[in-house]
Amino acid sequence: NDKKKFKGDKSSCSPSRVLHLRQIPSDVTEAEVISLGVPFGKVTNLLMLKGKSQAFLEMASEEAAVTMVNYYTPATPHLRSQPVYIQYSNHRELKTDNLPNQARAQAALQAVNAMQSGSLAVTSALAAEGGPLHGQGSVLRIIVENLFYPVTLEVLYQIFSKFGSVLKIITFTRNNQFQALLQYADPMHAYYAKMALDGQSVYTACCTLRIEFSKLTSLKVKYNNDKSRDFTRLDLPSGDGQPPLEPSIAAAFGTQNVIFPSYAGAAGFAPAMGFAQGAGLSVPAAPGTLTSLAVTTSAVSGQMTIPGVTDVPGNSVLLVSNLNPEAITPHGLFILFGVYGDVHRVKIMFKKKENALVQMADAMQAQLAISHLNGQRLYGRVLHATLSKHQTVQLPREGQEDQGLTKDYSNSPLHRFKKPGSKNFQNIFPPSATLHLSNIPSSVTVDDLKNLFASTGSTVKAFRFFQKDCKMALIQLGSVEEALHALIELHNHDLGENHHLRVSFSKSTI
Repeated sequence: NDKKKFKGDKSSCSPSRVLHLRQIPSDVTEAEVISLGVPFGKVTNLLMLKGKSQAFLEMASEEAAVTMVNYYTPATPHLRSQPVYIQYSNHRELKTDNLPNQARAQAALQAVNAMQSGSLAVTSALAAEGGPLHGQGSVLRIIVENLFYPVTLEVLYQIFSKFGSVLKIITFTRNNQFQALLQYADPMHAYYAKMALDGQSVYTACCTLRIEFSKLTSLKVKYNNDKSRDFTRLDLPSGDGQPPLEPSIAAAFGTQNVIFPSYAGAAGFAPAMGFAQGAGLSVPAAPGTLTSLAVTTSAVSGQMTIPGVTDVPGNSVLLVSNLNPEAITPHGLFILFGVYGDVHRVKIMFKKKENALVQMADAMQAQLAISHLNGQRLYGRVLHATLSKHQTVQLPREGQEDQGLTKDYSNSPLHRFKKPGSKNFQNIFPPSATLHLSNIPSSVTVDDLKNLFASTGSTVKAFRFFQKDCKMALIQLGSVEEALHALIELHNHDLGENHHLRVSFSKSTI
């Protein structure tokens, strides 16, 4: 019924520069509604009817409205992950002067138009709206929730520089959450970025941005590397052991609205993102909110593709080095790297068994595995993981001597991320000494599990079943390295009664 014509709009076939939007979420902001129209031209007025989950949006020209309707008819836009339906209104213009509660809409419109024209006059309406004049500075604190894919400093720069000049970014992990501090040149930019981006997801259904103003007035950056950067000073050292920036990227960073070599430019990031100063996008590549970054999963291959991102940096094959050749097997690498993505193939080098190639389902998963596993201790050695120059792992030809060092796992039943939207996507954590166990049959006791883990050489420090669900438990081992060994050894271990133990890293401690 969603698509039934709205009763009031009999003449919804004849174009008008006023558009009628239905089924808008109750918590949506004025800026989000305006962001649907911005890529197509100037938005001149807005009327929100929150009680009815409707809004009217007035474009500067009928032509812009027609382009917008034509774009969104086949590709339904979403606000806060709810579909929104758009059609022509039978109003020719919106008269909102004497209506109550219009100050917010006018403030949002002025903010957008200021961004669009590049003139950043802080208007009195915005001040009345509690804009950036209430002692709010130009530093934002950003928390990324449900971090399934790594959100790099470059991605943050790409998204946030659409709203103004980004001076500095510092990223860090606190309480197992990826966070960033980002400083704009102007508080107005910070205010507008917060209005437009708070609550948006960088990729579909994950990596959700929570944004607030920081109490800091300015950021101090000591090093330019992949954790922190001062875009006003390209002369800073890269700090301990961080590879310095590639000169080409460093040069690009010196320019505003940089387009990274690995991305296809602003079209990949969306439309709401299209507010690059003065860039009135005539017909955008991908309007909508940030969510048009949609990571679509093609059902056939289970591969992730991000529209507009032609080539996520590098490829999906990892070079894993400094392994312990006495202890490592293709199966062990398959299980360990499988915590961060679906492993398709593993090859341990015939002549140099300290090295292996691991092919993940896609480049995002490869990046995720590097970010969590590089530098971890495994079987007494510090593992190194980087992107390989190989694009695929070759299987040995028939009859070729291989000693079982190359294995194809592309059809393995043990892949954790085959099902789109699976819970596993939300439970990806860095290696820790505490493991999360699930799929435990009711006949298995605490002692059974403690003994099982002790038999792999682990020291069991603590154990507890979940109160609500005795199929799940947490077990804390002596060290992160012990947990890595136990996970490799015991994930999919047969506990009887047709139950295979599932093991992953936990963010909790006991």
